[in-house]
Amino acid sequence: MSKNGNGGLSPIRHHNFCAGPAALPTAVLERARDELLDYHGLGLSVMEMSHRAAEYVAIAEKAESDLRELLAIPANYKVLFTQGGATQQFAAVPFNLLGAGGRANFVTTGIWSNKALAEADHLFGDSRVAASSEANGHVAVPRPRDIVLSDDAAYLHYTANETIGGLEFDYIPDARRPDGSDVPLVCDLSSSILSGPLDVSKFGVIYAGAQKNIGPAGLVVVIVRDDLLDRARDDMPSLFSYQALSDAGSMINTPATYSWYLAGLVFEWLKDDIGGLGAMDIINQRKADKLYAAIDASDFYSNPIAPLNRSRMNVPFVLADSRLDKRFLAESEAAGLLNLKGHRSVGGMRASLYNAVPEAAVNALVDFMADFEQRNG
Repeated sequence: MSKNGNGGLSPIRHHNFCAGPAALPTAVLERARDELLDYHGLGLSVMEMSHRAAEYVAIAEKAESDLRELLAIPANYKVLFTQGGATQQFAAVPFNLLGAGGRANFVTTGIWSNKALAEADHLFGDSRVAASSEANGHVAVPRPRDIVLSDDAAYLHYTANETIGGLEFDYIPDARRPDGSDVPLVCDLSSSILSGPLDVSKFGVIYAGAQKNIGPAGLVVVIVRDDLLDRARDDMPSLFSYQALSDAGSMINTPATYSWYLAGLVFEWLKDDIGGLGAMDIINQRKADKLYAAIDASDFYSNPIAPLNRSRMNVPFVLADSRLDKRFLAESEAAGLLNLKGHRSVGGMRASLYNAVPEAAVNALVDFMADFEQRNG
């Protein structure tokens, strides 16, 4: 703890590179702190409010309005704030889109897209892999010409950014059957949503877990085109239904009220403090460029991903001598650089550079990496 200007104690904020739950903007945390006990003079916290109260409904409606503005979401799309994590959407998507028959088609590029495929297969079987990066070790995404849908494709699902592997699409897939007819494009956008502008009109369904670029865990944002709301299976659990959620204003049951409120504060921060997704895009590109440049300039660190598909949000890297991994992690943590350990399935290191990770954090990491290499290389 450190002294603040009033002689009190203020928390020391370290640089958090966690892949999720991830860093939140300091300005958002400070505002939530100030409103925690007494929201706008009501004498209670947001987390104590009824979700049916007029004050909370206003919070929810503003959050949706701000998200629509940030992403320029067309009027013919519904925005849902639901629960269960993005993993629950691995089941919710096929339940909502396979009611008219057909097969789920997938582009698999790593752990999360494979999990989505496995869940659809577990529930309904006979999903199709329209393209995969497995043959190259998931270091480059399939090219557009490699994506071949089945004749009976009901939708095409892909994961825009593989959080664990650090692999990101450099394009939006064209979802067409062999006869040229369109099918809905479904995207797991959990780890890259709001990192820059997006043409929502190219998608049928977008879903994203909140705990990376939206807010704290416990909330999922689903954006679904109106004409897809009548394609659900009859045997679907009611809480999965996009139509039911839309009809109930995302309040078919008690929603994750505090996570929804905090997401609204993040949307305001993006609009008012950052200047929108165009400005955020520039900042994120600059952050990623700095870290990748430091990795590429060194023989001590390396990143396996093809440059065209390097993730801006999740940057994995390994040390030339893995025996130094523990020392790197211990010293980086002592230096205030937190959560750099790579996923257990991959190893090495991973720095997640979500919107709330400031450029100063990347500068500090690059400086530490250079110093560590000098001392240990």
